[in-house]
Amino acid sequence: MKQPTDRPSRIKNISGSRIRLARIEFKPPLTQDQLSGRLAADGIQLDRVAITKIEIGTRGVMDFELKGIARALKTDVNWLLDLSGSTDQISGNPKRKESQ
Repeated sequence: MKQPTDRPSRIKNISGSRIRLARIEFKPPLTQDQLSGRLAADGIQLDRVAITKIEIGTRGVMDFELKGIARALKTDVNWLLDLSGSTDQISGNPKRKESQ
């Protein structure tokens, strides 16, 4: 039988919290199932459980998945990676891409 360890769990991505924020701030807000459906329409297979794991940082996210998530949430990959520093000045919401 495995013994529990005192080892802290390692975060496996840096974008999970921003993905969750963008999903919740989406107008109207998206459920994880709805995001999964949008991704499936784009050819990316991530179920609700995988999205949960990404958002809480226990699953890594592949580059092509991150691009698809950004498209589905109409936000910038750099914002999801916390690279651009782009936020809505008033509310701190993710900077949305203009209509494509």
